Amino acid sequence: MAAVIFLPPVIIEYVQPKTPQTFRALYDWGFASPSGEGKGTLVVLVGLSDGKIIIELHALGERLMLLQGDKDNGYRIQIPRNNIDKRSHSLSGLPIPFLPELNDSHGLARLLTEGIGPGVKASRKDKNGPKQLRWDGKDDRNESCTVWLKRTRFEVIQDNSTNTK
Repeated sequence: MAAVIFLPPVIIEYVQPKTPQTFRALYDWGFASPSGEGKGTLVVLVGLSDGKIIIELHALGERLMLLQGDKDNGYRIQIPRNNIDKRSHSLSGLPIPFLPELNDSHGLARLLTEGIGPGVKASRKDKNGPKQLRWDGKDDRNESCTVWLKRTRFEVIQDNSTNTK
């Protein structure tokens, strides 16, 4: 006669991956609106501890936008084609094209690592978050637009300032 062993049920709990303190990501982007369409690359650096953000938007070999700054010194956006060079203490005070309204680096990190943001849909997730994002919103002319982001690279940047030799 064979012995039967009963084991208690196993409970599997999903744990949301921790957002890295500093990360860099590269995206292919595309957009469509009644006023036109385009595609290119988006390079993002986010530092949560100091609120540091650097975003570069490129298309056809041209830098369309540069946004940089931190929570202590504020942020600056430059869009040469539109003669925009503006500063603000928060991201919500800047005319950032192709992204939903974000208040700070934590909002940007939530968008890129969790797919959370107004009008944002995320798909194809991996350990670093959504690989594809889609945002339906309004462009600078208040016309409906759709923006797609497809992550092609994600890199966690280690903080070496606490290491001693």
